[in-house]
Amino acid sequence: MESPTSAIPLPLPRAAPFRLRSVRPLGVRVDDIPRDAIVDRICDDAASGRRLLVLNVNAHMLMLARQHHWLRCFLDDANVVFCDGAGVQLASLLLTGTCPHRCTPPEWAGTVARRLADQGGSVYWLGGKPDVVEQAARNFEATYAARTAGWQHGFFDQRWGSADNRRIVEQINRAAPDLLFVTMGMPLQERWLYDHWPLLNVRVAIAAGALVDHAAGRVRRPPRWVSNLGLEWAVRLAVEPRRLWRRYLLELPAFGAAVLKEMALAGFRDH
Repeated sequence: MESPTSAIPLPLPRAAPFRLRSVRPLGVRVDDIPRDAIVDRICDDAASGRRLLVLNVNAHMLMLARQHHWLRCFLDDANVVFCDGAGVQLASLLLTGTCPHRCTPPEWAGTVARRLADQGGSVYWLGGKPDVVEQAARNFEATYAARTAGWQHGFFDQRWGSADNRRIVEQINRAAPDLLFVTMGMPLQERWLYDHWPLLNVRVAIAAGALVDHAAGRVRRPPRWVSNLGLEWAVRLAVEPRRLWRRYLLELPAFGAAVLKEMALAGFRDH
């Protein structure tokens, strides 16, 4: 169900100015920002009380954002939009001449949690199966010492204005966490943040996807060389074929076709 704000994106509170170089492969914003800068920005803004919204873009998100105007606007209004996929790197290189830094939340979320713990900060988890999100929260607190402000599984009525949504917003606001991980998967997590970010008493919110499964120990990251070769998608498909076959076997070819079409159009315009 669309919220009343779906036609016009809500204004987002801006954090302090931060120099980012952004590119727009297929018309979608992607920031060229390394993981260390992401970690520094999150921890600095959490410590200073500035509000920060962090989103990410992979090939799946690029295709979704091309279809949904509200999502493109939301990405444009976020404070940080980092690259989370080799496909986005390649598309950006081919279409804009820039290959942005790439990273994924499981690589740096623990560092963020540890630094927040040093600052006395807290973390709230939203999304995932009931036992998984609880285990993720407990593991992070035990490993990184960041205080858990609370957790909520992702099996609730996510429609705009639902009683579940009102209850969850109230719970989060009472907890007043420094950091909110929203791990409901694309585009549900982005839609939830789009509808509720202005209502939340949260310093930093991150759309973190499968981080909850990694943090709970349900999914293990492949070796770094697999990620460096851009083959992490193949590993994920092998592990979760039922959930991901459509995204990778049908959407990836469509993504490649869209990039090739844009390259052809750019070449035509140049001539």
